[in-house]
Amino acid sequence: MRLMGLVVFAAIVSLIAAPAIASAAPTTTPTAPSANTGGALVDTVLNTLAGIGGSSDGPATPSKTSQMIVVTAPKATDTTATLTAFEKSADGKWSTFAGPVKAFLGSQGMGEPKDNVPRTPEGTFALDQAFGRDANPGTKMPYFQATTADWWDSNMKSPTYNTHVKGKSPGGDSENLYNSGPVYDYAVNIAHNPQRTPGKASAMFLHVTNGEPTLGCVAIDKASMKKILAWLDPAKEPKITIGVNKGAPTADAPGTTTPGGANSNGILTGLANSLLSLIPSILGTAAGS
Repeated sequence: MRLMGLVVFAAIVSLIAAPAIASAAPTTTPTAPSANTGGALVDTVLNTLAGIGGSSDGPATPSKTSQMIVVTAPKATDTTATLTAFEKSADGKWSTFAGPVKAFLGSQGMGEPKDNVPRTPEGTFALDQAFGRDANPGTKMPYFQATTADWWDSNMKSPTYNTHVKGKSPGGDSENLYNSGPVYDYAVNIAHNPQRTPGKASAMFLHVTNGEPTLGCVAIDKASMKKILAWLDPAKEPKITIGVNKGAPTADAPGTTTPGGANSNGILTGLANSLLSLIPSILGTAAGS
């Protein structure tokens, strides 16, 4: 595995030399996945990004993930990043679905997630529950239209911590998913803390931006968020990977794998450059190892 990773890394470096992308504004994206543009190298790296199932307690099994959202920034302290969505076809080829677009991160950048710390978690995570103040845009994800009765429990002493609840506020720092405003017109939960461990942070979403750094979520423009939400399909086991250009992500966040990735042949050369430095962190590494 390590030797193969080194060969892939060397090949990608030789193919990509364009400057980093200027992600100040969203780009126009196709209405359906484009033809595969990165060839075997992109397929190899995105397959690694998607992860390998299993753990040290049992044999690894191939990941079924065929939808990946990649978020990368030059430094862990950056409050903005670049987001790109990829889809894997039935023949095993990855192609770009949406982006790259500008994304906002926590006001303390990214790193180890903690309650009451505005920091976006690093790693690779499942996407599960979707919701929004607006009606379902056509997503296949579990979706509810939020009202003033909908909360995300962020009370570390609550038995329903880090889950959606209806009715009265669970207390603590719980968020009302309607009264929080237009940022939750569309959103999907980033399952960074599936064990719901108090203190490991709750209510980390991919949602609509208000043009400012977040409290730890990833936020993009509303049109892109609606497009991505309509695209997400639980049958394709969608994941989001969040990482910086230098160094591997923290291993403290439950449910993570180690991110990395690249693209070539011109269409996403800027994103590829951003992802190049993540390649060493995936060499010889499998999810859960």
